[in-house]
Amino acid sequence: MDCILLSFLDTFSGCNQISMHPRDESKTALMTELFNYYYKVMHFGLKNADAIYQRLMDRILAPMIGRNVQAYVDDMVVTLKEKDQHVADLEEVFTTIAKYN
Repeated sequence: MDCILLSFLDTFSGCNQISMHPRDESKTALMTELFNYYYKVMHFGLKNADAIYQRLMDRILAPMIGRNVQAYVDDMVVTLKEKDQHVADLEEVFTTIAKYN
């Protein structure tokens, strides 16, 4: 694919934005001398966290993947074939991601 412009996006702590199912929160517990803690959001230390996040991004960005976006876990590349399309493609990505919080 010949592109004249690439925009690289990195979602900050992507997995930490996926809520854990309440039934599974206790499975992430850790103990200290005073308290027990557990995660309410997914963290990268979980075995399937990468795969779950990738599947989520594939679903969210499905209409754009291969057309103007490539996604790998928490990294995205917006590929632009025409310079005047740059703002519209980025706006589409940001609007789509914002729609899913």
